[in-house]
This record gives sequence, C-alpha cells and structure tokens, in this order.
Amino acid sequence: MDSIHFFSEDTTYALEQAQVTQDWVASVISNHDQQVEALNFIFCSDYYLLDINRTYLNHDYYTDIITFDNRESDSDNLESDIFISIDRIQDNASSLGIPFDRELHRVIIHGVLHLLGWNDKTQEQKEAMREKEEACLSLHPNYD
Repeated sequence: MDSIHFFSEDTTYALEQAQVTQDWVASVISNHDQQVEALNFIFCSDYYLLDINRTYLNHDYYTDIITFDNRESDSDNLESDIFISIDRIQDNASSLGIPFDRELHRVIIHGVLHLLGWNDKTQEQKEAMREKEEACLSLHPNYD
C-alpha cells in the first residue's frame, strides 16, 4: 500500500517484510471502517524519541512510541507520523522474553489503535488496549 511508509532516523534498523506489515496494518484499519491518507512509521533511537518527547510533549522520559495524529479536523482518513524507538522495542522484548518482531508489531498496531480511537489512560483502558493489540496480532500472517 503506497500510503503506509517506513523510515529510519538515527538508527540502522530496516523493517523486514515491509509489504506484509503494510498489508496487515491496512487490513486492521479497514476492519475498523477507516481509510489511510498517509501513515509514516519512523524507526529511531531512544535519544531521538526522547528529544521528540521533550520538545513536543514536555515529557522527560524514554518511551517506545509517540503517535502524532495529523488529520484535518473534518477528515476521516488516517494521517499520522508514528515514531518508534528500536532501542525500547529491543529492551521490552528482552525483558518480556518475546521475539523482537512480535513486540515491534505490537507497538506498531498500538499506534494505529490510538488513531482509531483507542485510549490507554486508565487501567481498564490499558487492559482493553492490550486485548485489542493481541486480537490484531492474531491477524498478522506471522502470528496466526
């Protein structure tokens, strides 16, 4: 899908099987009766994302993902820049004892779910978000 792109900033990481991931993300979005205008996933380092977190959100801590919703207020089509720290993904996967790729895809879909209206501010929302992430991962051809 031409409207879903993957980039790298301050890291040498390159997504394997990008087309599979594009198709999967597009399918999840379509299943929510939404369409994509442009989704840009930017893989980066901890320091790169920390700088974004400090500059744009006034948060002084490391995170695995920051999702910027760039839609016009009257648009239903998803448009976003989603920054993902490869360093955080590696650390999280290691501490959880799961494969790097699975954690990366969970975080990718986490950002998409935020764009689709899912929140994770409360404990109840976090649990619902995690269930939805797992449901979406079950749709990925590598995790069925």
